[in-house]
Parts: sequence; C-alpha cells; structure tokens
Amino acid sequence: MWILLKVAATAAALWVATILVSGLSVGGDTTGERVLTLVAVAVIFGLVNGLIKPIVKSLGCAFYVLTLGLIGLVVNALLLMLTGYLADRLNLAFEVAGFWSAFWGAIVVAIVGWLLDLLIKDD
Repeated sequence: MWILLKVAATAAALWVATILVSGLSVGGDTTGERVLTLVAVAVIFGLVNGLIKPIVKSLGCAFYVLTLGLIGLVVNALLLMLTGYLADRLNLAFEVAGFWSAFWGAIVVAIVGWLLDLLIKDD
C-alpha cells in the first residue's frame, strides 16, 4: 500500500511539474490515458532514482562536497531527462524538452513530492 501511495504522490508531482514548467508535457487523448502515462512515468522515475542515483552519489561524492550539494540539482535534472528518454523508448507520451526544463521540473517534483510526503507520512 505504501508503494502505491508513493507512486501516486510522484505521479501528482510530475503532473504539477508539467503544468508549471513549459518544457515538460504529458500527452494522451483522454484524462485516463494521461493519468496512466503519469503513473507509468512515476514508476520509471522511482526506479531511476532508486537504482542510478545512489551510484551517482557514491561516485560523485567529492563533487557534492565541493559544490555544497548544488550538483544534486544537476543530477536530479539529468535523472529526469533519463526518465523522459526511457518513457519515449517505451512509447509513453511524456516529454522533457531539454536540460533547463528538466532542471526546473526536477525542482518542482522535489518540492511537491516533499509536501505530499508530509501528508502521507507513515508512522
């Protein structure tokens, strides 16, 4: 149940990002198709963050220290770009137009995800 709530929260955060950031978009003819696309992209985004981000953080530990963690913003943007690429390869109607769209989108997803996480926190 907890995983389903996290996927739903990530899908909602991605939806908010597509509304606020001009280079992110989700397609589909109906609302149901768009929701399913966002859920699938949320699963991909979760897998990318769960599998690749720890490796990048371990290998780039010095860069995190050197930049006081600001490199994390770039890493998150690149992971969102990778998610967009994987979604495109899986024929999902989710587009990340470029680095700056991914950069601002990753910030929006992080903030909205954090706010939603506060609401659904598991004690």
